Amino acid sequence: MFSDNMIGKPKVMILCGNGLNCEYESGYSFGKAGAYTEKVHVNDLKENPKLLHEYDCMFPVGGFSYGDHIDSGIVLAKDLKYRAMEDIEKFMDDGKLILGVCNGFQVLVKLGLLPGTGRGLKRKVTLTNNDSNRFRDDWVYLKFDQESPCVFTEGIEGMYLPVRHGEGKFVAADKVLKELNEKNLIVARYVDKDGQPANGIWPYNPNASMEDVAGICDPTGRVFGLMPHPEAFNDFTNHPRWTRIKRELKRIGKSIPEEGDGIKIFRNAVKYMKENL
Repeated sequence: MFSDNMIGKPKVMILCGNGLNCEYESGYSFGKAGAYTEKVHVNDLKENPKLLHEYDCMFPVGGFSYGDHIDSGIVLAKDLKYRAMEDIEKFMDDGKLILGVCNGFQVLVKLGLLPGTGRGLKRKVTLTNNDSNRFRDDWVYLKFDQESPCVFTEGIEGMYLPVRHGEGKFVAADKVLKELNEKNLIVARYVDKDGQPANGIWPYNPNASMEDVAGICDPTGRVFGLMPHPEAFNDFTNHPRWTRIKRELKRIGKSIPEEGDGIKIFRNAVKYMKENL
């Protein structure tokens, strides 16, 4: 049950358990942006999918669901497909939001919610092993498509965020990529430090994703998957060079930011939910 002091705040389901491990920073980030969050175990959602309708946003977080056995995100995707798909589709039809980060992005892709084009929820793209065949833990530069319908990235030009994945390479057939480009559904791309396309070059593109894809949305803009972790840059001190930047800002008389850039994505989501749900 939700308490009275949460009235007026959008309610976010932080999907956790069975190998997912980013629930605390994910909940903190949405809470900092003005939402009320609750951690809901995957098993509880499977046993009672109607729980979903108590919330305005579902957030499958990062981690290693079911140990990434078989294929990253595939086991959880199958779990949700056969145990909760009818309610997930109703949730989407009600105009609510779904955000998937890292493993959550993999789940949304393999569930068919992304890119969500055409009839039916068919799997059209995938996220597979990095070309390096190694787990990558680093920070990357992103550029967001200003023409994208994505509600999470509205008004955000770019961002510097951490990645930590072994299966983040975005792969799709040429005709699917063409459709995604035509509909501006490729929300985020990896770029170099000057904001120029990474062109598949490591380390700016950490996994060799086709067309430097780092995140996509569905045609409504309400379902968004992103490989880098905005929830892991929720405070200025998360930045790997924060002490150096702090000294530079002090020298020129500028104030030190209190938040990390990643919070912008969550603030956009909260703004949308308050205005539309």
